Amino acid sequence: MSSKSADGAAVYSRFMLSWYDTVVLGAVSKFAWRCSRERMQDQYDRNVGASHLDLGPGTGYFLDHTSFPVPDPRVVLVDLNVNSLAATARRLERYRPVQLQRDVLEPLDLGDERFDSVGLNFLLHCLPGSFDGADGGKGVVFEHLLPYLNPGATVFGSTVVGDREAHANPLSRTQFWWLNKQRVFSNTDDRLSDLDSLLRRHFPHVQVTRVGAVALFEATVD
Repeated sequence: MSSKSADGAAVYSRFMLSWYDTVVLGAVSKFAWRCSRERMQDQYDRNVGASHLDLGPGTGYFLDHTSFPVPDPRVVLVDLNVNSLAATARRLERYRPVQLQRDVLEPLDLGDERFDSVGLNFLLHCLPGSFDGADGGKGVVFEHLLPYLNPGATVFGSTVVGDREAHANPLSRTQFWWLNKQRVFSNTDDRLSDLDSLLRRHFPHVQVTRVGAVALFEATVD
């Protein structure tokens, strides 16, 4: 795997994905980041559309548990890691999802595809760079999405931020330090205010909320 995003993506082995829902989305999210997976599931239930693109779908947990507004939604999965793509596709077999191996820091090359919703759950904190764009960092993800959005489409997701006050307990601070040291995360400079500013540069309607160490965001086009 050769890419600017490779370090954050490489950790998702088939073994790791087998316990991801229980350990990461369950225990770590609840006790370290202090944002339950139920809170993140609420975002999917509220925002997912009939034509949905998911960047970095993990195991597909949230897509599997959400209720789409139509019985036969169009679902497209984008990830650099083929293990994650395969695991999610198997789980969502009933929707016949399209799997595309892409680096989200590069143009997505999705052709004529257009989407009503885009999910980026626990993706941004794994990408190198910063929100402010000074280093040409992870903010380009949103630029790459804009050509593929239908009118009224919503881009939503969650990410662990690096604000000092977000990591108020020892477990959170330890996890944050260790994951950055292992290069699974790259978010020491990810500030909530920078994420808000970044989204407002690209979208007319933006809502960013911090729950524990997690920023939950929703951004909608006209």
